[in-house]
Amino acid sequence: MSVEGTTVVVTGGGRGLGRAFARGLADAGANVVLADIADTSEAVGEIEESGGSVLPLRVDITDQSSLKAMVRDATDRFGGVDVLINNAAYFRAARSGSFEDVDLDELDRCLEVNVKGTWLATRAVLPLMKAAGHGKIINVSSASIWKGTSATGPHYLTSKSALIGFTRALARELGPHGITVNNLVPDAIPETGLSSDGSSGSLSRQIDQRCLKREQKAQDMVGTVLYLSGSGSDFVTGQSLHVNGGSFFS
Repeated sequence: MSVEGTTVVVTGGGRGLGRAFARGLADAGANVVLADIADTSEAVGEIEESGGSVLPLRVDITDQSSLKAMVRDATDRFGGVDVLINNAAYFRAARSGSFEDVDLDELDRCLEVNVKGTWLATRAVLPLMKAAGHGKIINVSSASIWKGTSATGPHYLTSKSALIGFTRALARELGPHGITVNNLVPDAIPETGLSSDGSSGSLSRQIDQRCLKREQKAQDMVGTVLYLSGSGSDFVTGQSLHVNGGSFFS
């Protein structure tokens, strides 16, 4: 079950869910590559203060040259990449209402980051994983897909839905290379901005719908990430793992 000594790339690792993932993995002994287009100094400080191993890199996941540099730097520092967590996403500015109100530039940006960015980041690390004969790819989707509604808009749901098919297709293709591909599905997490509309009434309704009657935290996702990143999940692939406190069953 251990991730000690493995190298894990977390895209969007400087904040929100990615920050929680990175801290949990580092605390468990993994070498963490914090790949983010935004500032990662606070996340890096947390990990270094607790004695963890971290390499912060400024990475644009929509830029192939940026991703190639990420892989090169990660290899130079840690010798390779064992796990990729495709966490980076475009959603904060994606709240633009109904289908007919969505600006086409907004649609393009959402798909570029959430779909193309995940595609390119995965393609960047695959040569290393194939050469090693093992690897783990974890895509981060959204419970909004199963609910069919989100304040982030239909373009966000469309982009996150694409990751389900992507996960299943890659699981089939990469299984013979010893590489697993799974999809992690969080529910609304207000502290990260992943909530339906941010209102107290909406949050109360979310809690009421769950079996476990409390707000979901980013830390609630960390145990599942550790499981999917470690050897205990070596025979799990092509799956969508829901961590939602029982808000719905799939």
